[in-house]
Amino acid sequence: MIRLLVFFVTMMLFTATNVFAQNSDAVVGEWYTAEGTSIMEIYKCDDLYCGKIVWLKKPKNEEGKDKVDTKNPDETKRNRKLMGLEILWGFKYKGENQWEGGKIYDPKNGKTYSCKIKLEGNELKVRGFVGFSLFGRTTIWTKKT
Repeated sequence: MIRLLVFFVTMMLFTATNVFAQNSDAVVGEWYTAEGTSIMEIYKCDDLYCGKIVWLKKPKNEEGKDKVDTKNPDETKRNRKLMGLEILWGFKYKGENQWEGGKIYDPKNGKTYSCKIKLEGNELKVRGFVGFSLFGRTTIWTKKT
């Protein structure tokens, strides 16, 4: 009887761990931004999650050159190409389709914000904020199929 109980407890723990691992990777993939002007790829970086720009509707500036990170407050980084630029980093899965503890960089204004992400169906709610999440803005990205 005890052996049977140990077996069932072990199986339940294995199943719960497996489901948790699968849900944590649900954010991985390509996402259209709300404006539809870019695609972000979210991927695993060590035991956290990060994201970079993999497509731009207009990848070139008026002069026909690749767009670069002109608004970056660090002048040494203003020549970085936007294509391939990592703008999300440090996200940890917290359960219930939520990732927290990360940062998001906005190349449009050169600012970095605290960020949390919530997955609902094929939509990713990306909330950037300063200090408390109450003081922020949410944008919705759509899963690329």
